Amino acid sequence: MHSLPRTILAALLVGLCVGALPAQAQRTSGAAGLGVQAGEPSGVTLKIYNADAPSYDFLAAWSFNDFVFLNAHALFEHRLSAQNIEQPVHWFVGPGTYVGVYDEDQSEAGLGVSGRVGLDILIDERFEIYIQATPRFELVRETEPSIGGGLGLRYYF
Repeated sequence: MHSLPRTILAALLVGLCVGALPAQAQRTSGAAGLGVQAGEPSGVTLKIYNADAPSYDFLAAWSFNDFVFLNAHALFEHRLSAQNIEQPVHWFVGPGTYVGVYDEDQSEAGLGVSGRVGLDILIDERFEIYIQATPRFELVRETEPSIGGGLGLRYYF
């Protein structure tokens, strides 16, 4: 678990370096991206992109043998640019919530609030690679903070 923050930091730095390259890729508002995320938790992701409003990100995820849950976040995206050149890298931040089922000794439901911060890199107008961190605070079942995150790939329709 201690290596996750270092991995996220390293990937963010790589993303910033890639951001120095000029970009041709862009998404259109209303585009839906479907993909997978590896990390803690791993899962399947759906993102509805909006250029001038929050984008909406959904993640159906699991943590091996511990829990299954659904996340929903509103993401405010900001394009990185240098010297008036548009870049293929965006940073994002946004609030969200999650609901989950835990299977430690017995099945229990949990509910909490979360946030999301990260970078996404457009490979072309159809593919996006992202890395994100998700701090969470559980309100039902236990009251404790945790952090998750992952690296993912989406394909836009």
